[in-house]
Amino acid sequence: MTDRQTRSASDVVILGAGPAGLVLGNLLQDSGIDCVVLERAERAHIQTRARAGFLAAGTVRILERHGLAEGLRRHGKAHSTCEFRSEDGRFRLDYGGLGRGERHTVYPQQQLVTDLLTRFLAAGGRVEFGTEAVAVLDADTDRPAVAVRAADGRTGRWRARYVAGCDGRRGVARRSLPAGSVRRHHCDHGVTWLGLLAEAPPSLDAVGYAVHERGFAGHMARTSEVTRYYLQCERGTPADAWSEARIWDELDLRMRGADFGPLQRGRVVQRAVVDLESDVLEPLRHGSLFLVGDAAGLISPSAAKGANLAVLEASILAQGLIDDLVHDDSEGLDAYSARCLTYIWRAQEFSHWMIGLLHGPSGSDATALFQNSLRRSRLTSLRTSRSRQDWFAEHYVGV
Repeated sequence: MTDRQTRSASDVVILGAGPAGLVLGNLLQDSGIDCVVLERAERAHIQTRARAGFLAAGTVRILERHGLAEGLRRHGKAHSTCEFRSEDGRFRLDYGGLGRGERHTVYPQQQLVTDLLTRFLAAGGRVEFGTEAVAVLDADTDRPAVAVRAADGRTGRWRARYVAGCDGRRGVARRSLPAGSVRRHHCDHGVTWLGLLAEAPPSLDAVGYAVHERGFAGHMARTSEVTRYYLQCERGTPADAWSEARIWDELDLRMRGADFGPLQRGRVVQRAVVDLESDVLEPLRHGSLFLVGDAAGLISPSAAKGANLAVLEASILAQGLIDDLVHDDSEGLDAYSARCLTYIWRAQEFSHWMIGLLHGPSGSDATALFQNSLRRSRLTSLRTSRSRQDWFAEHYVGV
């Protein structure tokens, strides 16, 4: 070992300081378990990167139960209405009064991450910022290691009893899985969105889903001055291909501003191209390595399930680790993969249904006409059938 290498140890090494990693870190620390979070980015970056902000009722309950909800209680906004617009007009669903009567809480993910991080550090938690995990080693033993590289080039290893891969779809946890040890389920839905963040007040007091012959458009309020929009575009479209004027004109057209009122415009401050894909790995445990959040399964953003699944999986893993390390009971860890996959596949099914509801094939051939007629029928059923509305509300808010 050279003089530029270091060694450290912890009961649990957590890869990634997103919602999953920080919920897990807080719960383990509260139970007296020594853990460290390794994060490639710097602190300022993770506290400012904009992500989805719709927290399910179950997610809020988890955060409240563990004392992690102070910020969202003060600043989160209850939300329970969505509006659909199509060639048949528009209709609204107060899903908070349907199904199980549950609502979303709108709370930007970067604010939740800031809350979780602040609490973790204030209680003495360790986060190694600017530290890139490059490999998970010896995961099939009871003393796995994480090889790391710091921003200044120093290398090192963290030894642990367990490693939690909360580092996303392209993180080192996935890359370190032994060949042939995992089954990957993948689906490219053939749909691409241009995701936009605009410094513009919300244009309606609901989540807006617009189905149009030119493609899908979506409206999701973030704050009183910031709104998230989505525009379906052709695969391969660069994020900067459309001018702001074209973006707003296309949003107005697809959301039928001429019929229902023009959108409030503002400066587009963030753009990203999103190819709608679904991706699930089985199993989620590989010896001493566990996959959590996007590392376990990627879900399309069509139903706002990603962060909610991440928090749920982190809470399940935390309890399993606490039972094992504190009470010498491994039952929870043994059941982790199967238990989480039940939730993941249920969320995937609803997300897949939403993709079919909001997108239809282009063209006028027989197959396109048939598929678009089915899509139109689904919207009609959602508008007119109370049983379908109750089903939608339960799965839209639930995880």
